[in-house]
Amino acid sequence: MANKSLFLKKTIASTCFLMLGFQLNAQGQWDNVGTSANVSAAGGSWLNLATTSSGNYYISYYDTSVTKGSVQQFEGQSWSYLGGSAGVTNTTSLYGCMAIDNAGNIYYSNQAGAGGMEIRRFSNGAWSMLPNAATSQINYQALAVSATGDLFAHHSLGSGTVKRYKNGAWEQVGNTGFAGGSTYVKMAVGTDNNIYVAQIASGLKVYKISVNAGSTDSWTLVGNVNAGTAYSSDNSFIDLALDSNNVPYISYVAASADGRKLNVKKFDGTNWVQVGAANFSDSVVNNTAVAIAGNGTVYAAASIWDSANSNHGNNQVYALNPGATTWNKIGGTVISNGGAATFNDLAVDSNNNLVLAYVDGTVKVKRFNTSLLAVQDAKRSDLKIYPNPARDYIFADGKVNIVGAEIYTLSGQMIKPSFNSKSINVSQLAEGNYILKLKLSNGADYTEKILKK
Repeated sequence: MANKSLFLKKTIASTCFLMLGFQLNAQGQWDNVGTSANVSAAGGSWLNLATTSSGNYYISYYDTSVTKGSVQQFEGQSWSYLGGSAGVTNTTSLYGCMAIDNAGNIYYSNQAGAGGMEIRRFSNGAWSMLPNAATSQINYQALAVSATGDLFAHHSLGSGTVKRYKNGAWEQVGNTGFAGGSTYVKMAVGTDNNIYVAQIASGLKVYKISVNAGSTDSWTLVGNVNAGTAYSSDNSFIDLALDSNNVPYISYVAASADGRKLNVKKFDGTNWVQVGAANFSDSVVNNTAVAIAGNGTVYAAASIWDSANSNHGNNQVYALNPGATTWNKIGGTVISNGGAATFNDLAVDSNNNLVLAYVDGTVKVKRFNTSLLAVQDAKRSDLKIYPNPARDYIFADGKVNIVGAEIYTLSGQMIKPSFNSKSINVSQLAEGNYILKLKLSNGADYTEKILKK
């Protein structure tokens, strides 16, 4: 489950134009990130997924192959261990979290038994230890980094405590125990210089405080009320994300009285409001996650947790367009197809791909090219393209001219073709399927799947 820094707060600038509707289930597929479906050597838990503006992916997890915490990086071709090998911790690493600052330093925290909360930093090719953020047994924890590079750590001692790492030491941020608990805690730092913390403690609560707060300052309950009534067992994790305007979004499992189904809410400046329909999953779920694209599209993931359901244990991903009320499944009814899919985490990468990490026997990371959801009506664009399949050129026939052209591989890599007002040169492409995106002289966008032969 992710605990993002400002650099990784699950939003990404997006030029993707989605037309979500009945075609969502049919279009596109989830592809493995890397050459194998298995990222880890064995089982895992406590996942944290992050994407960066440079296009890299990072994942941290408890690694059962070494009974320690491991962190891996994907640089476009394959996964590799940060530090050169599996297992960056000294002992069993549960409840682990990860954050990355704007300089590219990676922070990883873990439960260190009676030793408290260990935190490591990966910088200049090597791991180094920071002072422990807690010196007694902890469980739930979170990490986040501000725009100025200050690291914040939340741990479960004192019914929830946040500390700031400054000048080589940890200092208290606001009053301890402000929420009365820290179950499933998540934390993010916004560009508004506020720290946001979400947790379940007699209801789902979200608090905020300035990044510069001292130990005598008080945390503020966002909206002055609980954000929702959430279920807090069976890995019914919550998640927290901030959009580009620092609006907090939360995903959670509704209480038993509401069927333990998936919900997403946001704070509109006055109240916590439902995003789309309430309780929108088909069945009981757990392991929720949420991410927001720069164009405002909200994505949510959860695993079906109902033995009466034929898809029990499999996970699903949903999308909701701005202004829409209906959640649509992305890439088919379910994504996993093995055992129980747990510890879901979501992110949107720099190529507008949606990225999903989860455990299903091993740690898996899959990617969905959201360009495959973009469909434009040719009549609305006053354009027809041909031939398709094409060998050397694709021609445009219509009342409008081409003023911009991009081609995307199905993994999301962008290729800039040469073009003029009525044709696009595709001769340099390898054989296969691509997504063609055109900007037209009338201001419209046109997208079509093409085949290069």
